[in-house]
Amino acid sequence: MAHSVAVIGTGAEPDDPGRDGYAMAYHHAAGYENHDDCDLVACADIVRENAEAFADEFAIDEDAVFENYGAMLDAVEPEIVSVCVPPSIHADIVVDCVEHDAVAAVHCEKPMADTFGGAERMADAAEEHDVQVTFNHQRRFSDAVRTAKDLLDDGAIGELERVEFAAPVGIFDYGSHSIDLCNYFADEARAEWVMGQVHYDTENVLFGTHNENQAMVQWEYENGVHGMGGVDASGDGGPAAAFACHNRLVGTEGTIEVGPHGDGEEEPPALRIRTDGEWEAVETEDGLHDWAFVDRAIAENVRCLEAGEEPELSAANALTATEIIFGTWESARRRARIDLPLDIDGNPLEAMVEAGELDPAPREEDE
Repeated sequence: MAHSVAVIGTGAEPDDPGRDGYAMAYHHAAGYENHDDCDLVACADIVRENAEAFADEFAIDEDAVFENYGAMLDAVEPEIVSVCVPPSIHADIVVDCVEHDAVAAVHCEKPMADTFGGAERMADAAEEHDVQVTFNHQRRFSDAVRTAKDLLDDGAIGELERVEFAAPVGIFDYGSHSIDLCNYFADEARAEWVMGQVHYDTENVLFGTHNENQAMVQWEYENGVHGMGGVDASGDGGPAAAFACHNRLVGTEGTIEVGPHGDGEEEPPALRIRTDGEWEAVETEDGLHDWAFVDRAIAENVRCLEAGEEPELSAANALTATEIIFGTWESARRRARIDLPLDIDGNPLEAMVEAGELDPAPREEDE
């Protein structure tokens, strides 16, 4: 029997359809459509015409189109729900889904939430109600990433000593992918401390949430592996230029780079390794940017649901990455190293903006 699936937050239909232009809900829906054991049965969006356009695209019955997600849950009783709304309302919606008797799994877009307390609330609810809650860090399912992990586990660069990343946009948005991959390479170890600094003088608000312009962060895992990275949303190089690859794995006997940055003259490989002074390209099926990763993530989530296994994209794993993000901001706010676990509920970056400690002006309430 197929798993019934509903989507909350369809987003607007693009003027120029095509998978690159669609809102994330369309990518989730395509993943379910490509899975033989899933049946997309309902959708909800506060803008009805958006939900209706989504329903037309995926042949959802007119009576299964809703503006209120609670009404949808009660009427349709889906087994799986995808949540594709802005981060500021992730927590309330995900917890409502988790607490609904019919829902067995929730797949939510990243980042987890715009407050650390909200992220913890979702992870706690998932554990309390024994509902599978996952977050869409789909880049884990890149063949370049998987091959890099295989090389690491096979001892190709000796013992792992350090993981690094460079990210555009901000540590909260794109950086959640980058840090999640660092955790993946470090065997999902928990960070013990984090220290970071941010630069924020030009407003950078994505999906209703502030993202710094530049950031530097360093941390240490409980297994002794160190992590560090740079973020630059300004496009002028900044801290990210110091790392010059999507992720780097530094071992006792060599280095692996996933997504090394090119020099503009020739396209770099998606994956390369250096063990004797020379870089060697490693052939992979894909790089780091392919919508097929969403399909693979959804397929793995469904497999884990059926097998009763903990999925890689679990709320618990997502929370360890989120803790490093909010720990970075808290470190910048306190001007100190932050020992983990993190003991805050809010959003330190937002707090600094609201307090006038950073140059972007606080937003008006109606915005």
